[in-house]
Amino acid sequence: MNKKILFSLILIFSFCTFYAQDQKPEMALGFDYGFGSEIKNTDYTYTNHYYKIQFYYTIKETKNFKFEIVLQPELNFATHQLLNFYFVTPDEPNYLQKRETFTKLTNIKEYVLGVGFIVRKPISKMLSVYMIISSGPMITNSETERLSKGFAFSDVLSLGISLKMDKVTFDVRPNLRHISNAGIQKSNAGFNTKNIEFGFSFPL
Repeated sequence: MNKKILFSLILIFSFCTFYAQDQKPEMALGFDYGFGSEIKNTDYTYTNHYYKIQFYYTIKETKNFKFEIVLQPELNFATHQLLNFYFVTPDEPNYLQKRETFTKLTNIKEYVLGVGFIVRKPISKMLSVYMIISSGPMITNSETERLSKGFAFSDVLSLGISLKMDKVTFDVRPNLRHISNAGIQKSNAGFNTKNIEFGFSFPL
């Protein structure tokens, strides 16, 4: 599914760029801070907070909508703890040791490079609402019972509201996030989280 999302974003970018060649490109630089936790369950805990740098590029603007691409390098700090140790089954190598390790509170760092497609609806000169679909590669520095250490993907669906004041735009953006490795490694149950982020951007 992650590969399909990335492929779709590339197609959308190529299509919109082709039809936006006659318009002057608009670019902006932004910074976001967000935090969240797992979607409620009884098997594990997962909390996170993260920082993003965002590079916005407008690819098309019509009378009613604005279409943008955003590049989002991200550093995510997470904590995780397995609650249901039966999730680690006896058929796994060293399952008793893994149960002991994963049921301890663990700090995790995730390095993400997200690519997003934005559909924005202006409400006034100052206010707009938008949706972002983003996906991208991720490196995680810790193994858990749900996700192997190393390479994975981060998929995010966001809804947001922007308020422009002079040259600075402020954003509030709740989102749903799923991380997994698309079956590249054995542990691939992944994590599902609900988050909210706050940020600002300014034109380049």
